[in-house]
Amino acid sequence: MEIQTNRLDRGFYKYQQEFEDAALRTLRSGWYIMGKELSSFEEQFAEYIGAKYCVGLGNGLDALWLAFRILGIGSGDEVIVQGNTYIASVMGITINGATPVFVEPDEYFNIDTDKIEEKITAKTKAVLVVHLYGQASQMDKIADICKKHDLRLVEDCAQSHGSGFKGTITGTFGDIGCFSFYPSKNIGAFGDGGAIVTDDEALAKEMRIYRNYGSEKRYYNKVVGTNSRLDEIQAALLKVRLKHAHELNEEKQAIAAEYDARLNNPLIELPRVREGADHIYHQYVIRCKERNRLMEYLKDKGISTIIHYPIPPHLAQAYEYLGHKKGDYPVTEACADEVLSIPMYNGMLKEEQDYTIDVLNAFV
Repeated sequence: MEIQTNRLDRGFYKYQQEFEDAALRTLRSGWYIMGKELSSFEEQFAEYIGAKYCVGLGNGLDALWLAFRILGIGSGDEVIVQGNTYIASVMGITINGATPVFVEPDEYFNIDTDKIEEKITAKTKAVLVVHLYGQASQMDKIADICKKHDLRLVEDCAQSHGSGFKGTITGTFGDIGCFSFYPSKNIGAFGDGGAIVTDDEALAKEMRIYRNYGSEKRYYNKVVGTNSRLDEIQAALLKVRLKHAHELNEEKQAIAAEYDARLNNPLIELPRVREGADHIYHQYVIRCKERNRLMEYLKDKGISTIIHYPIPPHLAQAYEYLGHKKGDYPVTEACADEVLSIPMYNGMLKEEQDYTIDVLNAFV
C-alpha cells in the first residue's frame, strides 16, 4: 500500500460540484481582481474568525511582512518569535529590517511563555506568536505579557484556521492575525493566497492600501506598496472551503484521535494538547530519537512522511548574519532532529490509517 503524507485531490472531489460551480460563476462574471467574490469572502472569513475586518492578500508571507510594515516595526526594532517555526515567520520580521529574537518552544511545540519576558529589551516592539501545526498557543499569558510591556502582538495563524484558546479563535488576540491559504492548509486555496484579520479599522484600511501598490484611489499612490491581492477565483473557491471548515476540522480531529488511541510504540512520542487549547491538526507531528531511521523504515513500507522543519531558522544560511550557532537553542534543535509529520489529510481512508498505525507500532 502506498500512502502519501497529504492528498489534496480527496478534498477537491468531496465538494467537486461546489468548487466547479464557484469557479465557473467567477469566470463568467468577467471580473477577476478585487471584486464581489473577494469582498464577500473577506466578510465571511472575518465572521468565522470573530474579527471585525479581513483583508485578502496574495499569500501568507505577505500577510506577515505587511503586518509588521503597517505597525511601523523596522530597523533597530526586535520581535520575539519561537525558534522552531517555519522560516516564513522570521522573514516577515526581517524583510522589514527588524531583528528576530528567538525563544525556545514548550512541550506543545509552541512558544514557551515562561521564557518570553527574559528576552524583552528596550528594543523589543512586538511578539510574533506561531500556532504551530494547528494548536493554539497559551494566549492569555502572552496577551498579558504584551499588555504589561506595551508590545504589539501579531499572530501567525497559517496553520490554525479555526483553532482557539479558551473559546477565542486564533488571530483575534492581538493587533493582527496573519493567515495563509496555501493548498495544504485546513482552509486551503487552489494556489497561493493569504489574509490578515484585525479589529482595528485604521490597520485594515492601511493594509488595503499597501496590498494595491500603495494606492487608495487608482493612480494616486499614498505609499510605496506592493501587489498582493487575493484574486476572485481563489476567493470564490475559498468560500466553498470555508463553508465546510468546521466539518473538515472535525474530520482531522477524528483521525488524530484514532492515532492517539492506537499508536503505542514506546519509541514514538505522540503530540500533546494543552488544556484550554484547540488543535485542528494541520499536521500530526510525532517525535522519535531515531527519526531518520524511522523515516526510511516507513518509506520502505510505502508510507510518506515530512519533517516540519529540519533546519531551524537560527541555523539557516539566510540568517548567518544574526551570528547564531548550533547549540544556542537546544530545545529547538532537538525538535528539528526528532519531529516527523505522518499522513494526515481530509479523505484519509480507514484502511490507510489502519496500515499506517500497524506499521508505526511495529517499528523496533
